[in-house]
Amino acid sequence: MSKSWRPATQLVHGGTTRSQHGETAEAIFLTQGFVYDTSAAAEARFKGETDGFIYARYGSPTNDMFEKRMCMLEGAEDARATASGMAAVSAAILCQLKAGDHIVAARALFGSCRWVVETLAPKYGIECTLVDGRYLQNWEKAIRKNTKVFFLESPTNPTLEVIDIAGVATLANQIGAKVVVDNVFATPLFQKPLELGAHVVVYSATKHIDGQGRCLGGVVLSDKAWIDEHLHDYFRHTGPAMSPFNAWTLLKGIETLPLRVKQQTENASRIADLLAGESKVARVIYPGRKDHPQADIIARQMTGGSTLVCFELKGGKEAAFALQDALEIVRISNNLGDAKSLITHPATTTHKNLTDEARAELGISAGTVRFSAGIEDGDDLLEDFARALAKVAG
Repeated sequence: MSKSWRPATQLVHGGTTRSQHGETAEAIFLTQGFVYDTSAAAEARFKGETDGFIYARYGSPTNDMFEKRMCMLEGAEDARATASGMAAVSAAILCQLKAGDHIVAARALFGSCRWVVETLAPKYGIECTLVDGRYLQNWEKAIRKNTKVFFLESPTNPTLEVIDIAGVATLANQIGAKVVVDNVFATPLFQKPLELGAHVVVYSATKHIDGQGRCLGGVVLSDKAWIDEHLHDYFRHTGPAMSPFNAWTLLKGIETLPLRVKQQTENASRIADLLAGESKVARVIYPGRKDHPQADIIARQMTGGSTLVCFELKGGKEAAFALQDALEIVRISNNLGDAKSLITHPATTTHKNLTDEARAELGISAGTVRFSAGIEDGDDLLEDFARALAKVAG
């Protein structure tokens, strides 16, 4: 029955396990360990001869419900919930690599993601090549005999570039490498990387999945064989486990994911159209517009736009700060995917640690701004932006 449910139903009922009390809302199993009726039962559990939980670092009933619900939504066989989105990214990449292996990654990445592949991995003898991921020939040219992982975001943070996931997966399959996709900006509602050929999908559940600014979380999804072979032991022994309380919070947040994302996307689209007609705006990048540079790829692999808008003000940093400071409803924050509309200046926040040259390569200028649409009334947001833009020097 559950396999035929549509996403909105899956996200309310999927994976739910009730205790003997028959509670309506999912229970929080806030425990470190579990007890066994006999010594033989404990031995059998540790041997894997019987099902059940052993220790909260390995998993708990609440975390298991969240993982199962995400698997249903993503179309994955198995998943592991992590303490944060970056814990998910780090685990997904590092669990399958060793010294002497090689990563090919799109250069357009969130600052911490780029640090993992560009700075951390080489410390352990793992080589990395960054490419302009918009063009498949760049991925192909970067392949070496020791290439084991392709890593990308699509759409990217913050400039909303879109990468041909199916094309990258085809290249990876030719050499036996794995494609890891950070799917946060598309959300699991608008893009299904596994269906496009990716092998592993990661999320910062802190963003749309919680969607209400409450807690951190992440999740890694793949087929059961990959998780058993690569992630299972890494996860158990390095300890990036999600708190059961956070898993419960995310379970409640994910129930309203379709409703929130629909409203956020509608609001983002309207703001993108408003900005596109403003003389003070140099360019607008939004996956839901026909003028997006990769509109053809978007048509093939996404079923919706995005809750994010990237735009560049002609007046540089001064204009960007003036706009942000003049907004009344939209709040300045480096988070995204929240029910509240948020805005940030990447050059001085999320991507401040990149060199000027690296930011220029990514299209992040002093005037670049990233807007994350919330669920407020769209007319109020339009009026807020119009008022703020009027205060920006032209």
